[in-house]
Amino acid sequence: MRITLPANRRARIIGVTLAAAAGVALATGFLRDDPAPALATTPVTVADIEDTVIATGTLEASQMVSVGAQVSGQIKSLKVKLGDVVKTGDLIAEIDSTTQENDVRNAQAALASARAQRNVQVAALRQAELAFERQKMMLAEEATSRADYESAEANLASIRAQIQALDAQIEQSQTALDTAKANLGYTKIRAPMDGTVVAVVVKEGQTVNAMQAAPTIVKLAKLDTITVSAEISEADVIKVKSGQTVYFTILGNPEKRYYGTLRTVEPAPESIETEGTSSMSASASSSTSSSAVYYNALFEVPNPDGELRISMTAQVYVVLNQAKNALTIPASALGERTPDGRYIVQVVNGQGRPEPRPIKVGINNNVVAQVLDGLSAGEQVVVGEAAASASAPAGFRGGRPPRMMMSP
Repeated sequence: MRITLPANRRARIIGVTLAAAAGVALATGFLRDDPAPALATTPVTVADIEDTVIATGTLEASQMVSVGAQVSGQIKSLKVKLGDVVKTGDLIAEIDSTTQENDVRNAQAALASARAQRNVQVAALRQAELAFERQKMMLAEEATSRADYESAEANLASIRAQIQALDAQIEQSQTALDTAKANLGYTKIRAPMDGTVVAVVVKEGQTVNAMQAAPTIVKLAKLDTITVSAEISEADVIKVKSGQTVYFTILGNPEKRYYGTLRTVEPAPESIETEGTSSMSASASSSTSSSAVYYNALFEVPNPDGELRISMTAQVYVVLNQAKNALTIPASALGERTPDGRYIVQVVNGQGRPEPRPIKVGINNNVVAQVLDGLSAGEQVVVGEAAASASAPAGFRGGRPPRMMMSP
């Protein structure tokens, strides 16, 4: 049997039902807990950490020599080419030696002439000594005059003096001969050290002039060891000192590290070499205000396979501090610092909510921080609130309940 209710009564029943449903929804909303906030977290991990000073460096040969010509003349022949490896004493080039050979012959002739003149004077000396002895005996017996005696004595002294002058002339001639022979030897240019030919400056047939400055023939470099010159900024140079571990990478192989030990940090920037003494203060003052100042840090690395080359660019890292297998967290997770030197971090608890915890930090390179105590491996630390929490669906999230619109 179908019962039809009046319209006004039916509306009141629907209103009561909706009100009851709304009450249940409100009660449920007030009684349930706030949902855990959506957080950006990261685990505490075990990793190696280091604090470094980063610099740009340039690779240089550990030793480089410009092999020059000490005499003038035409390059008769070149015995090496670019890239050749030479040993000490190996012939590099030859200069036309005609002039130097003539100089040697002239010096030999001058020396021979001086020695012959000395031999003549030595014979004359013997004759003068005998004549003087006769005059001396005759003067004692009053068989000669004193004038003849003194003449024989003066002649003897003169010959002895001439011999001394010829001795000096012989020595001078010998020196001239040695110089001429040395110049003749300089026409054969030899390697002063073991190394690699990294530049050939002249060509066969070219004339070189050594009157004012020694012209460079080739450049030799020792490439089995490479020197790295790294530019350390004035802000970091006070942290860097000799003996620190240092490594670098190159553009061609950024994954490989080349390690060495810092040898020295130059006490002044390179710009000091070009500054005049009178204007040094003004230049230094203007350079300080207009541009950064860098100091060269030098160290060596072995290069047995020749992989490293002169003038390569290096990304250099000077290790100030390091730790192996350390507990680490992102430096962005660190909060305020407490008076005792600890940092506050937000750690996710068992209910998924963040709670503050003080920790002790060791190395902090502003990217990763070392945790000395206060955290365990695997714990989650908050690095930021997830964006999802800001875009959660509209509705009741705690606090005052939303208003509900009731139908009449």
